[in-house]
Amino acid sequence: MQDIKKVIVKVPQAYLDFINQIFEIEKKANNLKEENSIQRNINKMKGIMEEEFFKGSSTIGLTYHNPLGEDYTDTRTDCEATISGTGVENLEIVEVIKPIIYYSYLDSDKVMKVIVQPAVVIVQSKNS
Repeated sequence: MQDIKKVIVKVPQAYLDFINQIFEIEKKANNLKEENSIQRNINKMKGIMEEEFFKGSSTIGLTYHNPLGEDYTDTRTDCEATISGTGVENLEIVEVIKPIIYYSYLDSDKVMKVIVQPAVVIVQSKNS
């Protein structure tokens, strides 16, 4: 039987706001014709966020995930969803307002992840 360990993590709101801004810039950059130069800067900011914010601690850092296009069910705990349209079955994430943010740390030489911000998403039935 596997032991379940409850982990509570307090991440400064400024860090979450910073990550959300990087995510917004990345979404907007994807709509530009010359996104490569902007994407390079975004990747540098993500590297700082993932590797430098908690340097010198047992923490690996903060990462985020964009769940756009993924399936959605009401049992999913990493997203807070608003349903668009009338269908409520066979749902897909069609828009991401905020990404899933993870806090990664080492526990007995294993990398563990904790959700510190669930995604805020809009979902729609694939049947529509």
